[in-house]
Amino acid sequence: MTNRISFFAIIFFVLLSTSSFAQTIQDDFEGMGNISTWTGDDCQLDVNFDNPVMTGVNNSPKVLRYQDVGGIYANIRFDVGQDLNLIDNHTFTFKIYVPSSGITGSQNNQVSLKLQDGTSTTPWSTQSEIIKNINLDQWQTVTFNFASDPYINLDPTSVIPILRTDFNRVLIQVNGENNTDEVLAYLDDFSYVDAGTVPTPNYTQLVWSDEFNGTGAINSSKWFHQTQLPAGGSWFNNEIQHYTNRIDNTSEGNGNLNLIAKKESFTDQGFTKQYTSARLNSKFAFKYGKVEIRAKLPTGVGTWPAIWMLGKNITESGAYFQTQGFGTTSWPECGEIDIMEHWGTNQNFVQSAMHTPSSFGATENHGGQIIPTASSEFHVYTLEWSPDRMVFSVDDVTHYIYNPAVKNANTWPFDEEQYILLNIAIQPSIAASYVQDTMEIDYVRVYQEPSTALNEYQTEEPTFFPNPVLDQLVIEMEDNSDKEINVTLYSMKGGVLKGYKVSTSQNSMTISGLGNLPEGVYLLAYTVGGKNYVVKFIKA
Repeated sequence: MTNRISFFAIIFFVLLSTSSFAQTIQDDFEGMGNISTWTGDDCQLDVNFDNPVMTGVNNSPKVLRYQDVGGIYANIRFDVGQDLNLIDNHTFTFKIYVPSSGITGSQNNQVSLKLQDGTSTTPWSTQSEIIKNINLDQWQTVTFNFASDPYINLDPTSVIPILRTDFNRVLIQVNGENNTDEVLAYLDDFSYVDAGTVPTPNYTQLVWSDEFNGTGAINSSKWFHQTQLPAGGSWFNNEIQHYTNRIDNTSEGNGNLNLIAKKESFTDQGFTKQYTSARLNSKFAFKYGKVEIRAKLPTGVGTWPAIWMLGKNITESGAYFQTQGFGTTSWPECGEIDIMEHWGTNQNFVQSAMHTPSSFGATENHGGQIIPTASSEFHVYTLEWSPDRMVFSVDDVTHYIYNPAVKNANTWPFDEEQYILLNIAIQPSIAASYVQDTMEIDYVRVYQEPSTALNEYQTEEPTFFPNPVLDQLVIEMEDNSDKEINVTLYSMKGGVLKGYKVSTSQNSMTISGLGNLPEGVYLLAYTVGGKNYVVKFIKA
């Protein structure tokens, strides 16, 4: 006999009845950390160095100084007292600054995070590594996720990193190895994120997008031209343009949205202005997810292009959702998320920022990076918005994370739906020589967690054995009409670990190869005969 249960109830019961391993490792190099074994291999190391560039995302007074003076295998490392459990706790982050004046040679500008078994006589042979590209002459936050990032196992026969139970050493290396080039770098705010409190979102299902593959006018079912002037006849921040709904300022062509700011005399709503542009509101609003926008930015001193978001509940006259009756909350109480801002006065710098009642106007909550080809090439601007933080990146290089320690109406008005805005504003400082330029956008995509996420399942609980499991698990089946079944293995946090395609035999199926899993509680999910099933088992 099977009982109808919710997956949430399974989770709640297991969290109450089993103990979980949670490990947080961090160091801010100012005494607030638990790493005491920093070691330099073939390089110079100082863990109490005055921050030489207190700017951007890092105004901390102390940092770690790393100097590779030509060592072939130069890296810094530390050991932990207990093997890392990467099943749920698999994300490492830190900030890094590499001055261009401190490097020699022509190596790729990158940083590696490596995991090893420090108890082995040949620890390098156990290594798993993730490599991330970095930008010079700026602080940036780099994240290494051993559940989702591409990794390199030195031993190609090793299992995937999150199933390893022998990692107890962490290494960081700048600009690779097997070379004698020199590198100077500064690091700060190392953190091995406790996934018990910071779950990794599974934003993989595309829920809304515009690929801009049309010709001429934009898709009015997806976008709204916001043209109504605020009271007084001028846009905020002393902007001097009219926003229009003309094809002269917004059009599709060659697979792109062309958002054009022009110098021209234009009269609307009783006011004549000398510049026109466009401001688009998406007719789609959402809460939590990943936004990706591939864009090439305009140039011109005095131009101010932006890709951003506002609360669906904003009381702003002429905004799309306000015209639909949703306007209940003023700015900044509604919350504003600036995914990308660019100023023509600082050509190659892009910034992300958060506006809340606790920080608006001259906001303190922001970070950015230098993109040398911001206006000559397309780049992907990304926001990952989860219930506890905002992560901003360009081409997968993170430059700002917003994660206030206290989340309330003043710091976190971000538990309500927001919509997307695209615009180019014109500032009073616009160059006299400016005529027109374009922000080209290849696509806008929004991803959220799959609708079939386990926390939404209503499931049947089948009979299975043994429990605990050593290597094989046999599941009895009432319906044997499906001869081959897709089965997904999940961690207790809901993270996908592996997919199986299993053949059934005599009203049962056998899941093999579970022997490599660390000890703990796991879930198997599958569908047979239109019913969803979840098996909760203990790996011994």
